[in-house]
Amino acid sequence: MDLQQIFNDTDFVHTSGTKEELQVAGYLKMQCENMGVPAQIEGFRVAMGDIEEVHLYADGEEITCKAFSCCGSGVAEGELYYMPGTDPVSIAGAKDKIVLMDTQGFGFFTYRDLMKAGAKAILCQYGNLYYPQQDIDQRDLREAVVGEEKKVLCAMIHTGDAVKLVKNHAKKMRLEIKQKEYDGESHNVIAELPGKKEEWIMLSAHYDTTALSHGAYDNMSGCAGLLGIMEYMKDKERNYGLRFVFCGSEERGLLGSKAYVKDHEAELDKIVFNINLDMIGTYMGKFIACVSAEEKLSHYISYMSAEIGFPIASETGVYSSDSTPFADKGVPAVSFARLAGGNVAPIHCRYDVKAVMSMEQLQKDIHFLSLFTDRFTNAVVCPVKREIPENIKKELDEYLFRKRKEN
Repeated sequence: MDLQQIFNDTDFVHTSGTKEELQVAGYLKMQCENMGVPAQIEGFRVAMGDIEEVHLYADGEEITCKAFSCCGSGVAEGELYYMPGTDPVSIAGAKDKIVLMDTQGFGFFTYRDLMKAGAKAILCQYGNLYYPQQDIDQRDLREAVVGEEKKVLCAMIHTGDAVKLVKNHAKKMRLEIKQKEYDGESHNVIAELPGKKEEWIMLSAHYDTTALSHGAYDNMSGCAGLLGIMEYMKDKERNYGLRFVFCGSEERGLLGSKAYVKDHEAELDKIVFNINLDMIGTYMGKFIACVSAEEKLSHYISYMSAEIGFPIASETGVYSSDSTPFADKGVPAVSFARLAGGNVAPIHCRYDVKAVMSMEQLQKDIHFLSLFTDRFTNAVVCPVKREIPENIKKELDEYLFRKRKEN
């Protein structure tokens, strides 16, 4: 398998629900089938919004912005309120205001607090004041964030403009958005290598990108990892079967893996373990394992690291990736990543391109992951207890907005 060619062939933006995302899904299916591994594409609903028009005015002067898709259409007018924090005192000042936040987005509880406080609209910011490019990311108002609350207009501005608004004491804001909202479709690609048992180890990685990114690091690298493991394992004996899921729409809130566990809920008791890959193979960076399972698995990974001489920092927790919906359904899970840092391999921006990838390091990462998978595939019984510890359940409740995170 030519790893570099995979990055060459997918070197373009492919966001959730677009024809480009479906193009990459078809490409991954073809890669599986070229190895003799049957694969299929499963569609699932995603909310989509085509922005037709957006304008933001500060005291009559227009500011460049990007509307959040799926935030509705209309006009919001009010006084600007810069809100650097989300504490109760800060939230209380949002009544009847256009709220400017320090962040690139917001979660369920912050949105709910703002709606109950009476915010008229929300502005977020993206970029760096000192970078020459003035990119603004395209975001969406997620259904999981809105919950039972109403929608309000939301937009993203560049950090440079955010600073100007605060510096110049901007007062009257007007946000106008017109968009067409509809039900779209994203896709998971599923391939299988059967084993002797009627039970499976699930391997997952997402293939979609954000609006500015080509997604080489985040996360075609993980998809290349799955293909590498598939190539390593396809001709070997397997006690447990291997099911590979290339997830769509991860960047919009793990929608692909959430759709998979929902649509395949009756089969989840046959899945004994989930191995998830999200960002590997960069020139620099620390290889980590985040274990959403019993602590013994984290120790095992550390021991295996020492045994074969492949350094890993392993700990228990909840990783913001496609392992989380599986763990939430009681499937023990681990996410592997090589964390390079934003100065070496930034994500969710124009700099996530194939140039940040090391084919030599990627092959080393795939080799370790293949050995790890091989051990679990050929275990007499899966050694990981099918039980999610209480501390992990608490983190899952917080991550999935069922409970507010304690300060």
